[in-house]
Amino acid sequence: MAGQATNGFTRRQLGTGALALGGALAITPFAAGPAEAVADRGRRPTLRRGSAERAGLLAGHLRQLVTDAEAFLGPSPEHPWYAGAVLLAGRGGTVALHEPIGMAVRYQAYDEATDTGVEFPAGRQIPMAEDTVFDLASISKLFTSILAVQQLERGALELEAPVASYLPDFGRAGKREVTVRQLLTHTSGFRAWIPLYRAPTYEEKVRLVYDEEPVSTPGTAYLYSDLNMISLQLVLEKVTGRTLDVLLREEVTAPLGLDRTRYNPPASWRPRIAATEDARLPWSGLDRGLVWGEVHDENAFSLGGVAGHAGVFSCAWDLAILARTLLNGGSYGRARILRPESVELMFTDFNTDFPGDEHGLGFELYQHWYMGAMATPRTAGHTGFTGTSLVLDPTTDSFLVVLGNSVHPVRGWRSGSAPRVAAGTSMARAVPVRPAHGRTAWFSGTAGSSTAILTLPALDTSGGGGRLRCSLWWDTEPGSDALVLEATADGGTTWAPVPFTTTRRGEGPREHPEGSATGWSGRVWHRLTAGLPAARALTLRWRYTTDRLYVGRGAYVDGLRAEAAGDILFHDARPADAARIEAVGWTASAD
Repeated sequence: MAGQATNGFTRRQLGTGALALGGALAITPFAAGPAEAVADRGRRPTLRRGSAERAGLLAGHLRQLVTDAEAFLGPSPEHPWYAGAVLLAGRGGTVALHEPIGMAVRYQAYDEATDTGVEFPAGRQIPMAEDTVFDLASISKLFTSILAVQQLERGALELEAPVASYLPDFGRAGKREVTVRQLLTHTSGFRAWIPLYRAPTYEEKVRLVYDEEPVSTPGTAYLYSDLNMISLQLVLEKVTGRTLDVLLREEVTAPLGLDRTRYNPPASWRPRIAATEDARLPWSGLDRGLVWGEVHDENAFSLGGVAGHAGVFSCAWDLAILARTLLNGGSYGRARILRPESVELMFTDFNTDFPGDEHGLGFELYQHWYMGAMATPRTAGHTGFTGTSLVLDPTTDSFLVVLGNSVHPVRGWRSGSAPRVAAGTSMARAVPVRPAHGRTAWFSGTAGSSTAILTLPALDTSGGGGRLRCSLWWDTEPGSDALVLEATADGGTTWAPVPFTTTRRGEGPREHPEGSATGWSGRVWHRLTAGLPAARALTLRWRYTTDRLYVGRGAYVDGLRAEAAGDILFHDARPADAARIEAVGWTASAD
């Protein structure tokens, strides 16, 4: 079982107690999360368009988000990452960025012999628009998860109940103990997928799922699998007596007014839908030609376009409403689709036994590989194979939607998740970090594969009792990127770490015996104190090192003050002292 909840109860007890009864869902021992706090204050904003300033965001970083996204319309590294995209970013109730780039429909086919796209004539190509509808691919899993959590609230499902208690045939092939929670957190043991589209009938596709044997003992490993959400679809349809598309419409899209979100969009929508792939063997499982207006995923297509793992079509604004709803604690305007406690569970890590694979109920958590510097232990989101992503950061009340058609004209053209990462990092930078003192603080930057160094002038601490004080703010990719306080007494020939202690408001001191800080610190300022060795010429420096893959929001240092023998040796509030700081890669930043 995954680790303990913060109140001492296991998540298993939460599931069989509060959730199994479908009653009050009382989880008050949890520290109130951002969603709860919003709901408790009665502040449930609905979306409006506005400036970056109105959203509490920095306009320059939002512009950079668009600039970076446009770069991926070109070789990335050999082919465009997408033919086009729609970008949407906001904070609170304000959408400060809603920008279409590139083309929604550009290619009519893919030429395998020359590895090129065969373009439509210019007059038949369709540019991206703000309201372009996309095949969301695996973001569909979030809708399925929301529908499941609704049934947990109502008592029709139990989080820790065996799936076989709802679908007896599911219990075959070693799956009798697989639980609803394990489906939602991808810990059931299912392999990633199986080609259901090869089975000729719906009944035979379902039988393949029932007959599938786990590749690991349920609950012992994380393995992302479409089969989890297909199974959850079967459970939901059984306990509600309604098909998944009807559930989506009646329980989510209609109450929230998401009129551009649905399974199987009608033919009349086609001119406003982004095209996907020229689907042909051998790169596709099915020979379908240009897929445009129908679900791209082969298994979802074979299931009639309605599937728990894929098949939902939507636009950026509708996804922003969904994001706002969840950040509001489950409500939007006068509509409520979830209770605040349920949203809290969706944003709570149930996979503490599997570090790096943090997962709430349906939502992925703390994933730098597509969230970029937006990633925190509370940041929730999901991606879709077609080039889509949704990221929600309750710690800053911000949200980011990146919808791209990255399998247009063929899935092999796109590589990695660089556009999502770049967008997430720019969005994180757009949320200001105010200096702890005065008007500026030293900032490390967010560059990858780099080392930033902030060095104080040599100080005479030979009188003893040396101490450094400052304010420190850090958020780095855990383990991979670190901020280190170092000292040298021999002019830089050798450097040694300086242990320090940090304290944040409302918490006790935290020791850093290795002189380093990494990972998540709450994105708040900490007071730092460090004892300094006695030396006639002691030089201190902050060294921030990042690897080549991902970065966090970075590090800030402010209010540097060094003392020894009762004297102030250095204080960055004194202009003459501040002028002696040497910064390589660090900048004096006001944000």
